[in-house]
Amino acid sequence: MGTHFRTKRNTAHHSQATLLSTGEAATALPPNLLQRLSDPARLAVLDLGRRRDYAAGDLLFRQGDHHDGVFLIEEGLVRSFYVSEDGRELTLGFWTAGHYVGAPQMFGGGRHAWTSVAVNGSRCLWLPGPQLRSLAQQWPELALALLDALVHKSQCYCALLQLLATQSMRVRLARLLAMLAASEVGSCTTLSHGDMARMIGSTRQWVSITLARFASEGLIAKAPGGGIRVTQPQQLAQLR
Repeated sequence: MGTHFRTKRNTAHHSQATLLSTGEAATALPPNLLQRLSDPARLAVLDLGRRRDYAAGDLLFRQGDHHDGVFLIEEGLVRSFYVSEDGRELTLGFWTAGHYVGAPQMFGGGRHAWTSVAVNGSRCLWLPGPQLRSLAQQWPELALALLDALVHKSQCYCALLQLLATQSMRVRLARLLAMLAASEVGSCTTLSHGDMARMIGSTRQWVSITLARFASEGLIAKAPGGGIRVTQPQQLAQLR
């Protein structure tokens, strides 16, 4: 039957986090900080945090900005990306509720290593770094939950680095399509050719050409509404 997902030019809507990755990091659910805590500890975090609402396109923070805390996503979709010195942009992932952005400095300090922007209307709980550190000292369960969340994020980025460093762009795109199919993100997701290009370090034109080749090879097919149907997810995942 295959798996459907829709692609559009400028928007992306996701029910789960989407990132170019492999193995457990691609499918493991994020350690939701608030759900891991006892009621008293959760209330302490909520009292510390400040809710911030963002419209589509609003910046949570910019690469190079002073780091003063982390953003726990409660609603919506946030894209994190890195911009190189020559202006090339690499999407690190699309993050949904339960994830946080602002790693690796959980407790602030230094500068943000990349940018995070709201893709659609989003709500985040901003947790100021120094105060979060103090709270973690009071509540060991919070410290452990923060550590688990940081480990999960590190696994995601390590898998991304390995894939980018060792695989061709054709394999990266195939893995991305297979991951979308396996996680069923595609059933209610829109990813533009530009989104895919920024996730694999390529160009929109190259992605469009390669998708056409995948279609001619029977790996994908057009779906109603202008989307893509992944017809051979296992073959895409095994492509070398």
